[in-house]
Amino acid sequence: MERVTLEDVKEARGIIEDAILKTDLLENVRLSEKTGAQVFYKCENLQRTGSFKIRGACNKIAHLTDEEKACGVIASSAGNHAQGVALGAKNAGIKATICMPANAPISKVAATKSYGAEVVLHGTVYDDAYAKAVEIQAQTGATFLHPFDDKYVIAGQGTIGLEIYEQLDGNVDTVLVPIGGGGIIAGIATALKELNPNIKVIGVQTCNIPSMKKSYENGKITSAFNDITIADGIAVKTPGSLTFDIISKLVDDVITVTEEEIAEAILFMMENQKLVSEGAGAVSTAALLSEKYKPLAGERVVCVVSGGNVDINTLYRIMSVALKRQGRRISIVAELPDVPGALATLVSIIAKKGGNVLTINQDKLATGKYIKKQTVEVTIETVDFDQINAMKSAFVENGIKVEFL
Repeated sequence: MERVTLEDVKEARGIIEDAILKTDLLENVRLSEKTGAQVFYKCENLQRTGSFKIRGACNKIAHLTDEEKACGVIASSAGNHAQGVALGAKNAGIKATICMPANAPISKVAATKSYGAEVVLHGTVYDDAYAKAVEIQAQTGATFLHPFDDKYVIAGQGTIGLEIYEQLDGNVDTVLVPIGGGGIIAGIATALKELNPNIKVIGVQTCNIPSMKKSYENGKITSAFNDITIADGIAVKTPGSLTFDIISKLVDDVITVTEEEIAEAILFMMENQKLVSEGAGAVSTAALLSEKYKPLAGERVVCVVSGGNVDINTLYRIMSVALKRQGRRISIVAELPDVPGALATLVSIIAKKGGNVLTINQDKLATGKYIKKQTVEVTIETVDFDQINAMKSAFVENGIKVEFL
């Protein structure tokens, strides 16, 4: 099996430095105060194409032979590798075809097309798109660019580790890194562990697709898929063999976070750092907020924000989930008598308790058990769970039957 070294990562930096940005490393003061550590964000969401993937894609393309370039390139991607390959291929004057899951965010599909690539949509997760890309590659003879299980791709992603180390003058204790197929964490771990083997590198996955977590625990590559995820950038059912080999040797731990914790992390980053992150980029923050990883006092922790390419409609839904989990938005279904003033009473209670009605839907034409009754669906903006509980008590006192959704 190919070996990736610190020298490979340093070579990659020299090759891609004109194509990428050296992204900011910013302290999140709120998260530092909350954890007692000193927490920084490595902002790859501000990278060209909106994610770290351009690093590995450009390094790989630079190592293609003239013959391979002449055949054009094909890649499979959940969305971010797609954009990196598309832009890298455009800059190199190479034809690019990208296979993506059919449910990939519209913004990622549109961005990939904008760089001149042909996009083929297939399946529901990365693995489905990969199978389609292999099929097309066999038919066309195009050069396949793997999104993570490739020496040059891993080395390109490893340049993030070099930047983190230099930006903190080597004074870093722990780096939390998203894991899908494992390319970014394999590269970062390769760089950091050779620079200082005492630096902890910890991977974070979604509970819905914990493939690397299972592989890490089992000591062998293990496929895993429980459900779809808002972290589409790390929706990989089967890790790579090269990445798994590196991760099993160099990574200190792999932890998982829930979909709801990821949603809360996205909201937290927007409100407290003014950063927009996609689901995959927020898992490292989710690990700290959920206390799945508890740093020591004074520990210098870097959260890698791997990307910011989130579809705006998806972001709206994510915000709704996060706000409900924090007691800042609730939805109710109230059963009221079909008499004048009943709705006014309900709304009055909400207003007196400080709630702000966002939407309201009244149904007075229901049949069956709702004869002589009406149902009202209300979405309410609230401050916290104390306010919600006060509202619940007021409904009970006024004899209003309410279901909280």
